[in-house]
Amino acid sequence: MTEKLTPARVRFAPSPTGFLHLGGLRTALFDWLYARHTGGQFILRIEDTDQKRYNPDSVEFLMRGLRWLGLDWDEGPDIGGPYAPYVQSERKPIYRQYAEQLVASGHAYKCYTPVEEWEEASPEEAEAEPVAGSRKPYDRRDRFVPAEQQAALEAQGRPYAIRFAAPLDGTTTVDDLLRGEITWKNNTLVDAVLLKTDGMPTYHLAMVVDDYLMKITHVLRGEEWLPSSPIHKLLFDAFGWPMPQMVHLPVILNPNGKGKMSKRKQVVDGKEYLALVHEFIEAGYLPEAVFNFLTNVGWNFDAEREVFTKEEAIARFELRDITPKPAALPYAKLEWLNGVYIRNLSPNELHLRLTPVLSKQLGIDEETLRHSEQLSELAPLIQERIKLLTEAAQFVDWAFVPAEAIQPEPKLLIDKKLNVEQTLAVLTAGIEVLMQTETFNVKTLEVAFRTQAEKMGIKVGPFLTSFRVAITGKTISPPLFESMVVLGRDETILRLRNAMKILQAYALQTV
Repeated sequence: MTEKLTPARVRFAPSPTGFLHLGGLRTALFDWLYARHTGGQFILRIEDTDQKRYNPDSVEFLMRGLRWLGLDWDEGPDIGGPYAPYVQSERKPIYRQYAEQLVASGHAYKCYTPVEEWEEASPEEAEAEPVAGSRKPYDRRDRFVPAEQQAALEAQGRPYAIRFAAPLDGTTTVDDLLRGEITWKNNTLVDAVLLKTDGMPTYHLAMVVDDYLMKITHVLRGEEWLPSSPIHKLLFDAFGWPMPQMVHLPVILNPNGKGKMSKRKQVVDGKEYLALVHEFIEAGYLPEAVFNFLTNVGWNFDAEREVFTKEEAIARFELRDITPKPAALPYAKLEWLNGVYIRNLSPNELHLRLTPVLSKQLGIDEETLRHSEQLSELAPLIQERIKLLTEAAQFVDWAFVPAEAIQPEPKLLIDKKLNVEQTLAVLTAGIEVLMQTETFNVKTLEVAFRTQAEKMGIKVGPFLTSFRVAITGKTISPPLFESMVVLGRDETILRLRNAMKILQAYALQTV
């Protein structure tokens, strides 16, 4: 009998300050997998409390990246849900209510000291406000202000923030599913800001309030948030709320295993690596391959099997199987996987996937490419040759330009076993073959050209070299006779005659 799972409520709560990073996508993926595995809900929540670094385009990029990978959400800013709104800047009154509640219960206090007087930190540090290791931690000067002095400050209408009154002694223990119980000494904690003077909450307050109100059962986040865990545990306790099960995911390392993966494109050991999700999309990766790849970064589907479906991953995914150890990104495996998934596409599906990519690369309207018979015929011819969708252009671009645009190097037209005169004779004979062949298909053309090579006493390889270059302008291309069929008889002949003119001009120069 299969054990019945308790439906989990998990959330992906990105800060819209930039583009979606591969590490953030991995967190969202693990959230989504666990929600689907347990028959629970995956919630998208936008944590835009850092208004100074807010990027208005970021939310759209975040959503686009999630959708691209196939991660659908059950509740979120665009579709609503029972705990809306799902954008934190729209929930300010809620946070003030709970911050004031903590002040009333003695778990927080009003702080009238401006931020710049107590911490010299970057905007990122001031927003996250690490609870340990801060360069200049606040000295709690407002925590013990006499009542009459505080009343005087309030009478002046002086702006204030609200800070958490962290315990000054004892310890706080957080239970992490992957790492077990972790204990901090309370005298190492700072009095974290909960509500800023502008009424905007910090991550600490907003996260705790929202996770409780939205009934979140499991919090998956990067291990860099571990130092904040004791403050969050103390906040849950101060409200009298149960803390969700914490799961601090392992850091993703650079491909060489040295250092945390950068949040932007980087060069490691002389090679450039991508980091942002939209860069992977633009580079020609398939979402199925990235899904398969990321699922195995910090978790493993099967030691004996690299390729699996979403459905199979959902069925097996368990949080307890995530490794707490940092994991390096094996980019070479991603490229291999991408090639596998490309080869597994139907020719028609590959045609559709190539359309938007080639549209950008070749400057051709998407609608035109979508209905292009030439692309439909070329797609299966290059399917075994590419690992990225963006690699297709080099193999098919010749088919979408006029004959005069093909200007091959004369030396490339001449096989190393032939000379200029022999090559011109070969091209002339080829044009005659094309004109006389009644049935213009791959099999007929191959027989006719092989027969002609034999008649002229030239081996097939050297005989066909000039035709490949004349038609495509390249020495490497899809199969020759298939390429001729894609172009059609008239266009093929036009390109051969164009190549002959180039060779004749070259012959005159070399006399």
